[in-house]
Amino acid sequence: MAITRDETLDWMRRFAGEVAEHRQELVALDTAIGDGDHGTNMNRGMTKALEKLEGAELADSGAALKTVAMALVSSVGGAAGPLYGTLFLQIGNALAGHSEVDLAAFAGAWRKGLEGVQARGKAQAGDKTMVDALIPAVEALESASDLNAGLRAAAQAAEEGMKATTPLIARKGRASYLGERSKDHQDPGATSTYYLFKSAAEALAG
Repeated sequence: MAITRDETLDWMRRFAGEVAEHRQELVALDTAIGDGDHGTNMNRGMTKALEKLEGAELADSGAALKTVAMALVSSVGGAAGPLYGTLFLQIGNALAGHSEVDLAAFAGAWRKGLEGVQARGKAQAGDKTMVDALIPAVEALESASDLNAGLRAAAQAAEEGMKATTPLIARKGRASYLGERSKDHQDPGATSTYYLFKSAAEALAG
């Protein structure tokens, strides 16, 4: 089983739908420990990304994801634009030239994406950022025996990583300014990252 360009487009449409559906939740989470615009920014960015995808000549999954990256970087403020832009750009670069993407290529691309996000944001596991959902999800993909199982395991791991941010004290980003007061709030970036993996499982798993 492999992922095609059209399935990748379906994934992006589903992710945009998740962001739109949960925009207020993401705003509320970010209002508690950030500047309150994560849901609004991501919704604007993914709306712009879908517009770009509709009119683009896309050779493969990599080209589609790079198009999303450019739309996010140009339209999303705050930390989310550069971080998600980096994530999609690195994944897209890794998948360029693949007409079909197998598990090994997909997992390898996500590892590149994770490394890019960590290089850009300087975040480690436990810092209460999107990385706390990314790391376990990427590791789940890398240890999977087939693509379907890997996608579902990655979504579950991302959800668990997202929930595990709640008791943490933020060490990166705007939330880190709050110190102890950042405790008992789920991280908005980890939450949107979970929706990215959830939509991947729904779009790409058979």
